[in-house]
Amino acid sequence: MPIKTIPFIGLLLVCCHLTALAESRSVSGLGRLEPDGGVIKVAGPSSGGASGSVIKELTVGEGEWVEKDQIIAYLDSYSLRKAEVARLKAIYVNANSELKRQKNLSLTSATSLMKLDQAIMSLDVAKADVAAAEARRDLAVVRSPMRAQILEIHAQPGERVGPEGILELGQTDRMYVVAEIYETDIALIEKGQAATVRVGAIAEPLTGTVDRISLKVGRLDILGTDPIAKTDARVVEVYIKLDNGEAVSGYTNMQVEVEIQI
Repeated sequence: MPIKTIPFIGLLLVCCHLTALAESRSVSGLGRLEPDGGVIKVAGPSSGGASGSVIKELTVGEGEWVEKDQIIAYLDSYSLRKAEVARLKAIYVNANSELKRQKNLSLTSATSLMKLDQAIMSLDVAKADVAAAEARRDLAVVRSPMRAQILEIHAQPGERVGPEGILELGQTDRMYVVAEIYETDIALIEKGQAATVRVGAIAEPLTGTVDRISLKVGRLDILGTDPIAKTDARVVEVYIKLDNGEAVSGYTNMQVEVEIQI
């Protein structure tokens, strides 16, 4: 029987095909969209009874952008604390005037050293009281911890601040994908690898780069539609920075499909 030979061109095509398959290896998984740094729940000051406070006024709305340290809400205790600061400042001004008067009298020996010391102490106490009152007043003012977009408001004026906090915000101008990669595949993932992300709400796939890899293994949180999928699988979260995050800035927590080139 004659031996069939593979033409050189055919052999070359087979080799190219195998090479392409080797170069196109990838690791797939499900993921979710989230802003850089995740979604931040703003609950207000940690002390001063803020967890049970009532919202007096909101200065922002959903979808708005806020700057770092911008006031976003006032609690119901703000007016009382503000009045307390004004009262103690008046006492401070009076104590300062009394100290000046005692100093002038001491120049002519018309007052005693004891009265001068008392005036100094009264001024120090008044200054400390003002500082404490200003700190209590600031506990009734809620400020944004960063420049971010308001995603959702949980407490409206007149409502108590609950476990969900006052509102949620995130840096949606820098969107990430948090992919859940099986622990058996995580050794293949490295920082800087290219990734393709498919979002159901967008026709064209997005591209991105592996930015960091979580340092711990956890349970699978994102479940697909496969009824025989391993719901108790162990996974590692891989953070992928999107090249065009603006296209999905309004889809925080949306489930996506991820393919990382290895």
